[in-house]
Amino acid sequence: MKSLNEDLKTGQFKQIYLLYGEESYLKRQYRERLVRAMIPEGDTMNYAVYEGKNIDIKEVIDLAETLPFFASRRLIVFEDTGFFKNAGTDLADYITDIPPTTYFLFIEKEVDKRNRLYKAVKAKGHIVELTVQDENTLRRWVLGLVKKEKKQMEGADAAYFLNKVGTDMENITQELEKLFCYTIGRDRITRDDIDQICVTQITNHIFEMVNAVAGKDQKRALDLYYELLALKEPPMRILFLMTREYRLLFHVKGLMVNGYGKKEIASKAGIHPFAAGRYMDAAKRYELGELRTVMEEGAQLEQNVKTGLMTDTLAVELFIVKNSGKQ
Repeated sequence: MKSLNEDLKTGQFKQIYLLYGEESYLKRQYRERLVRAMIPEGDTMNYAVYEGKNIDIKEVIDLAETLPFFASRRLIVFEDTGFFKNAGTDLADYITDIPPTTYFLFIEKEVDKRNRLYKAVKAKGHIVELTVQDENTLRRWVLGLVKKEKKQMEGADAAYFLNKVGTDMENITQELEKLFCYTIGRDRITRDDIDQICVTQITNHIFEMVNAVAGKDQKRALDLYYELLALKEPPMRILFLMTREYRLLFHVKGLMVNGYGKKEIASKAGIHPFAAGRYMDAAKRYELGELRTVMEEGAQLEQNVKTGLMTDTLAVELFIVKNSGKQ
């Protein structure tokens, strides 16, 4: 990102950019910044956008070959085309000799670095991977946005906020906006404000339930379950999500037993580094065999519901009560 920010600062742009990765918010932000910097506002003659997988490459090339209309450059943006997975060969051949007045900006979620177009863009332009940000980066970013609004939030409360709303930057900005509106007339945002106004992501809510079960806090686990029922979450979906969390804990525990650290566990388990620490803490409360047993119990309860042996609401209650009872 450093070199991309430098290009934006100096106004010296590469002819081709590829922005890819999981963090949609950053991709959107950089796309907007690049478009604003490269094309004057309102210039629709020299700006085109192609989306999706059914793009006519001949049409693109014809447009790319056209000189810009009373401007120094033409910008063509491509979004979610799949060109960097299993297509884009014709475009790869073309961009080796692209006109100097034509600029391409690709926005993709996934790429194959062996792909011909990827290699062509790497040789001719600039590639930036925009990944999900780590815990410290997100916390600094949140505190920076709070400061920009001339408000204050404790670092511990920023971490609490992220635990509650998740790590999706788009969602974080929406929840912060709600907090800013809720605290109009006040300088400080408190943990109580966060509890009052911010929506807990369902995955975080489920994790809190599992964490309460792991900590043998039966009342807390049941309270969280009843909250989800009040929010009209189907009991079988709750059971499915809890069982999925236990599968993830089983995976994390296995990695811990084999000596892997937090960063490696986050990568191998496919979870955000911010969440890896929480899963590791919860996994410490179990042996591998215990986690396997809990997963088997969840599968059996699901079968009992499907065969009519018990109601779905009761099945989840039994799952929570049995596994959160003090030994």
